[in-house]
Formats: sequence, C-alpha cells, structure tokens
Amino acid sequence: MVRRRPKRQTPEEHDPSGYRWMWLFAMFDLPITTKELKRDYARFRKFLLSQGFSMLQFSVYARHCPSEESGEGIKSRVRQEVPPHGQVRLLLVTDRQFGRMEIFYGKSRTPVEEPPQQFMLF
Repeated sequence: MVRRRPKRQTPEEHDPSGYRWMWLFAMFDLPITTKELKRDYARFRKFLLSQGFSMLQFSVYARHCPSEESGEGIKSRVRQEVPPHGQVRLLLVTDRQFGRMEIFYGKSRTPVEEPPQQFMLF
C-alpha cells in the first residue's frame, strides 16, 4: 500500500477567515529623565526591533504572528525584558481585527499595512 501525503495548504486555504493569524502590539510609556532611564528605554526599543516588531507610531510597535500560540510565546519574551520603570501594554489581536483599523494622516485616510510575506524554505 502506498501512502499519500496530504496536499499542503496555502495560508489562505488553511484559514481564509483571518482569525488564525495574529498581531501583537507593544505600547509603552517609559520615562527618560535620567541617563539610566534613557538607556533602559533604548534597550527595550532595540529588543522589540530585534524580535521583529515594527514601529506603527511613537511608542507603539506591532509584530505579525502566525498563530495565537506563537504570539503568546513572543509576549512572554517581551514580559521578561520590560524595564523596571514606566508602563508597557501588550495586546494580541486577530489579523481581521488589525485589518479593520482606520488610519488617518490629518484628514486623509490611508490604507492599513499589509502583513509581511512569509518566507519559503526549500
């Protein structure tokens, strides 16, 4: 008997609803009144960038996650790097919710950012 491999599904075939893919937001307000606090701010910001976050606006960063489970893993890594002073908020939302965001520059409305393309390894 010959075993047949199941056909691989593209992400759209796998979950066209947009509820599997997630976006993790990191929003923070960190004090920068002393040299040490500025260093903590810079270190935290660089950590977010190293983890694949992109700046949406000042002190608001977001990262695309392939699933809720991976988003939770990234959240736990971010929690470990939170500076001792200031406020950090983490929010995990679905791709569909992210797509419903309205963005304005002045009175002009602009389209929402597209999720990054997934890399294919051969």
